[in-house]
Amino acid sequence: MEPKLEPDPIEKILMLTHEEMAQPFFNHEQFVQEEEELVEPIELHKNEQPSPPSIELKPLPSRLRYVFLHNNPKTPVIISDKLSDYETQLVTVLERHRSAFGYSLEDLMGVSPILCTHRIPIDSNFTPSREPQWRLNNAVREVVKKEVLKLYHVGIIYPAPHSEWVSPIQVVPKKGGMTVVRNEKNELIPQRIVTGWCMCIDYQKLNKATKKDHFSLPFIDEMLERLANHSFFYLLDGYSGYHQIPIHPDDQEKTTFTCPYGTYAYRRMSFGLSNAPTSFQRCMMSLFSDMIEKIMEVFMDDFTIYGKTFDHCLETLDGHSVRTWYRGGQSKD
Repeated sequence: MEPKLEPDPIEKILMLTHEEMAQPFFNHEQFVQEEEELVEPIELHKNEQPSPPSIELKPLPSRLRYVFLHNNPKTPVIISDKLSDYETQLVTVLERHRSAFGYSLEDLMGVSPILCTHRIPIDSNFTPSREPQWRLNNAVREVVKKEVLKLYHVGIIYPAPHSEWVSPIQVVPKKGGMTVVRNEKNELIPQRIVTGWCMCIDYQKLNKATKKDHFSLPFIDEMLERLANHSFFYLLDGYSGYHQIPIHPDDQEKTTFTCPYGTYAYRRMSFGLSNAPTSFQRCMMSLFSDMIEKIMEVFMDDFTIYGKTFDHCLETLDGHSVRTWYRGGQSKD
């Protein structure tokens, strides 16, 4: 009798039904119940909900404009003003695949761990590091609270009180456009406008101890050469891309961070982790291996589907949009 061969990861994914793919990776309510006896009381109220996500419509150049799927102001997409004659066809296809678009963290299905799981291999020459919490002013604490609530509510992070690796958080300004201000010498100095704040985690010590993954990113010049011979492009920016990829259970506690509301670890891949870009690119190459360099290009969370004619580009988009393992954000044609 010949031994039975196991299907490769791609075949396993293709055999999964839509219902199986939609199942979460964990039972959030059961997990919280099991952790209640282990975790000290935190300042975040159990029933406190994060603020509902808002859709920010940024100003667009004159050649682009917004349209809304199903006339819903919460589902914008961006199209070129040169596609007026094709708008109905395009919107029909986008509305048909509305479930493939993500506008909030609640929309994230995540990539199946069968296909991709992020690992954090530690060099044995390094000892674990437990960094203390940094002082935060009241305004910054509120930023941290909102971000922790948002991630905790959707199950991306969970309380981790006994981790050997603990990293501090810091809040950095989000910078928008430029303005001109006068300095003490009455000189005009260009300065970026701060539009908000972003919570980051200082993983310097963890990253230093992590064995490096040398999977290479694509060469931009080669991608541009392949795109140069086409006239129509569909661009998609991955929404919260890193949070789509699960972290191996053995490595999750290594991502623990400390803040005024407790210590939490990530279930999904976090920004700032060493090897996160390479894990992400490897995952995208695996997902779209049959399309890359033929009908699409992928660089991190930027996806470009192309065609020599509008009909060809739309047919390509329509035929492959059913692959909803990876949900994207606002799209542009």
